[in-house]
Amino acid sequence: MPPLIPIDDPDDPRLADYRQVRERDLVGREGGFIAEGVVVLEKLVRAGRHPLRSVLVAEKRVQALAPLLAGLPANVAVYAAGQAVMDAVVGFHIHRGVLAAGVRAEPDLDGLLAGLPPRALVVGLAGIANHDNMGGLFRNAAAFGADAVLLDDDCCDPLYRKAIRVSVGAALTTPFARGGAAAGLAARLAAEGFEVLALSPQGGTELADVRPGPRTAVLFGAEGPGLPASAMARARGVRIAMAGGFDSLNVATTSGIVLHHIVASRDAGSAD
Repeated sequence: MPPLIPIDDPDDPRLADYRQVRERDLVGREGGFIAEGVVVLEKLVRAGRHPLRSVLVAEKRVQALAPLLAGLPANVAVYAAGQAVMDAVVGFHIHRGVLAAGVRAEPDLDGLLAGLPPRALVVGLAGIANHDNMGGLFRNAAAFGADAVLLDDDCCDPLYRKAIRVSVGAALTTPFARGGAAAGLAARLAAEGFEVLALSPQGGTELADVRPGPRTAVLFGAEGPGLPASAMARARGVRIAMAGGFDSLNVATTSGIVLHHIVASRDAGSAD
């Protein structure tokens, strides 16, 4: 376990990554991110996808976190502060008692696609601007074993602190890359041998009738505008049957229903 570095001054310059967390979240972190909570830190450490710079722990949590902290690389600084000092640094009461400062390590689109297996499930996102929805989408992608998430240029940041927290760390464990406009993503996925499905109330195929092949990509758009027509034109439109008076669901909820169906149908087909 790296040695604990006690902190008793909220203005200690070594804690610059953690100062006024909410305000820094809004203006960006220049290639870094903040992870919050024990479960999220566990996934960040075990996945090893993004390097850690440091960890800030409330003194009262150090003993309980010792097994996790013991697994950190020796070059990761571990700061321990009293609750009042920690709250003063971050700018609010950090009741979870643990934060980590990480460094982004995102593959480019070409590298991510080249590394996918012959049997693969990809989630494509277009215009997802709400961080709660982004976190929920990543959580569902991880829960149903998606191999990657692709984002168009209009999506918000999956490594925004709230998105990471809502994803329960899945944004730190599931590979993702950005790839330009949604229509270009759909075309690229088709060129890579994926059947591209696009969720829309106007889709011509009921989800229940979808029988996915070994390479399937599913596109989800923002609530309201949905997927752009240019992306829909390059995909097979799919809809979820609903009771009268409703034609859409929250996008994260939709992704859970769709991904469950695809995985269950694919597994059932493999067993036949």
